[in-house]
Amino acid sequence: MYFLTLTIEGWIDVFTRKEYKLDVVDSLNFCVEHKDLEIYAWCLMSNHLHLLCRSKEAFKLSNTLQDFKKFTAKKILASLEKESIESRSGWILGFFRIRGEAQERITKYKFWKDGLHAILIESSAFFEQKLHYIHQNPVEAMIVEESEDYIFSSAKDYAGKKGLVKVELY
Repeated sequence: MYFLTLTIEGWIDVFTRKEYKLDVVDSLNFCVEHKDLEIYAWCLMSNHLHLLCRSKEAFKLSNTLQDFKKFTAKKILASLEKESIESRSGWILGFFRIRGEAQERITKYKFWKDGLHAILIESSAFFEQKLHYIHQNPVEAMIVEESEDYIFSSAKDYAGKKGLVKVELY
């Protein structure tokens, strides 16, 4: 099992619109249902996603998350290009375009930062520490007073309620 942080390029606050957050939720659930991803905890903040997860198949986790990043980037970038609901869409797309131009393998936009910042979970105590850290993110950011009140995390599941993403309780 790993503690992962997936970060938006330049720490841009992309996940401020519920539609983009729900794109991430839907994609996580797809990965659980169809790509053998097991999620033990998650929290989506405005510019990053934390996960405690593993793959049922050895060495498949990085491929699954690469697909996740590619799919969510395409979907959200397409929404930014065609919709006028995001007043900052021109600025955001311009930023991602400049970041993409700086890298040979990118054809248009650079949305997610490279890597997963994976840390292997080697003990129950370390798992508990990371679980607490993940669930306290929205509390520390003063979005909610209690972690289980934040919709876009697994804290609700650990409080005995049903959350948005299928989670394996530890």
